[in-house]
Amino acid sequence: MLAELVREVYSIEIVEPLAKEAETRLQRLGYVNVHVRCGDGYRGWPEAAPFDAIIVTAAPDHVPAPLVEQLALNGRLILPVGRFNQNLIRIRRTSTGLKKETLLPVRFVPMTGESERVSPSQN
Repeated sequence: MLAELVREVYSIEIVEPLAKEAETRLQRLGYVNVHVRCGDGYRGWPEAAPFDAIIVTAAPDHVPAPLVEQLALNGRLILPVGRFNQNLIRIRRTSTGLKKETLLPVRFVPMTGESERVSPSQN
């Protein structure tokens, strides 16, 4: 869906067979503007940053600082945050700093990988 709406999409999947399947399927469908990487999404894709929008579909227990750092001016980060009680959070980078909003309660799968080992103070 995103590939139809924006110029470039960068997607990170931690489960290798799912990443390979997604890449193969997207290529077969003719999407040349979607880039798939197998890896841990906690640190994002810094070499392709800055991003106008970042959407996270697994819930860390805190907002990963590397993702916030990769936002362009006026960029938005949308992600679920929390272990058991989760909220969908929107962070916007403005000319005066960051604006964080809690949008609504949600339930996503937990983020695995580095997010399980890093506390918010270690970011």
